Amino acid sequence: MGKREDIIWLTPREETFADFELRNRTLIIHLKEDLDHHNAIWIREQADKILEQRNALNIIFDFKKVSFMDSSGIGVIMGRYKRVIFIGGKVAVVGVSDSVNRILMLSGLYKIMAHYKDIEEAMASM
Repeated sequence: MGKREDIIWLTPREETFADFELRNRTLIIHLKEDLDHHNAIWIREQADKILEQRNALNIIFDFKKVSFMDSSGIGVIMGRYKRVIFIGGKVAVVGVSDSVNRILMLSGLYKIMAHYKDIEEAMASM
């Protein structure tokens, strides 16, 4: 028998910029659109609430539906990284487009987090 995996969907009821999934102690943030100043605050607040209430350890940002990210998005990733690194957690990204990949490379974020092709590969490394 394989390892049992607990999956909980935590998306708020109102219209959202992202869906939130908790698998075991890994929070997966499925971004629904570009990560910019219009939605960064909401995503940050929701992620922090889940990290605190659900005792999540790791975070995976799913960028499959994202073609653009500005400095606010970099701030969202950096802030969540700072929250989980102190408890032994990790941050990863998956489904990154070429344009977002360039931003992540130029910002230096790949020095503090890993990049995987999909969620399953990222989960296996957590």
